Amino acid sequence: MPKSKRERSRHAVREAVSEAGELRAAVPTRGRPQDPFTGELRRRDVLPLLVLHLIGKGPSYGNQLMERIAGMTEGVLSVNPNTMYPLLRRLEEQGWIDGQWEHPERRTRRYYSLTPEGRAEYGRLVDEVRPFLDSVKASIDEIVREVYGG
Repeated sequence: MPKSKRERSRHAVREAVSEAGELRAAVPTRGRPQDPFTGELRRRDVLPLLVLHLIGKGPSYGNQLMERIAGMTEGVLSVNPNTMYPLLRRLEEQGWIDGQWEHPERRTRRYYSLTPEGRAEYGRLVDEVRPFLDSVKASIDEIVREVYGG
């Protein structure tokens, strides 16, 4: 059993996500199971917000973004290439990011930079997504308080 408050909190979140995964297996959607926890995070533009945020800190490539998101969310929100690369293409088509091949002749890594339009969209998403993230945080905090009395 985790000992520190932080470890107990992480443990509670992982249990909640695990239970959500069990729910997901029981409730298929359109032939594919949908995780109610991370599915809502994706629907609420959290993923584009995170991608624009990370790219805003400096040019990044797809795998790097996936690793950074998994790391910052401690694996709760993991992104696979089938989600990340279409999102990057969509953000590029909308003019919010600009992609350049590291070695154009070999098409190795494609580094993405934030455009001025992307910086504006990031600001809009920060304002739009914040209430949702605050409610998720409050819910998780309440679960931890209820389960662990802390």
